[in-house]
Amino acid sequence: MRSHRHLREGIARVVPGYAAISGVNKPGGEFQIDGRTFHAPQFGTPDGKAHFHAVQMPDTHRDPGTFQLMTLRSEGQFNTVVYEEEDPYRGTQRRDVVMMSAADVHRLGVREGDAVRIITEAGKMNAVVAIVDIRPGNLATYYPEANVLVPRRVDPASGTPAFKSVVARVDVHVT
Repeated sequence: MRSHRHLREGIARVVPGYAAISGVNKPGGEFQIDGRTFHAPQFGTPDGKAHFHAVQMPDTHRDPGTFQLMTLRSEGQFNTVVYEEEDPYRGTQRRDVVMMSAADVHRLGVREGDAVRIITEAGKMNAVVAIVDIRPGNLATYYPEANVLVPRRVDPASGTPAFKSVVARVDVHVT
């Protein structure tokens, strides 16, 4: 599972509706999951209209020394299909990075390019520090590489997976 092609082939074998992803092996190759594109503003509600609700914001207070981690796509990526290692939107040249604010990098006593370990309740991942424009106290990593860090749970109200809100620690003593 060290190549994106092999990851896609594994996904195709185990995720219903994703068989077509295994054929995406070159730039420009795409696939679509049936039933995901809507060509008319028709929603699965009795009146066919979207319904919006105000929601209670979650408590984001964390223990000192922890961060809020989110995983995201790069510019050269379409869903789980990675076409480019470089992400010009964020100025990164590789995908095994943990994106941090300059203030957090300084506070931890590390420098851009240093090796660190990200630790969550779900797992650990070695990464390279990349300074980006992100609010202090937050971290960002690319998926699917960082999936090992994301717990297998969803928000009970929205059904959204945890990939945008994971409590993490950064171990700067990586050898």
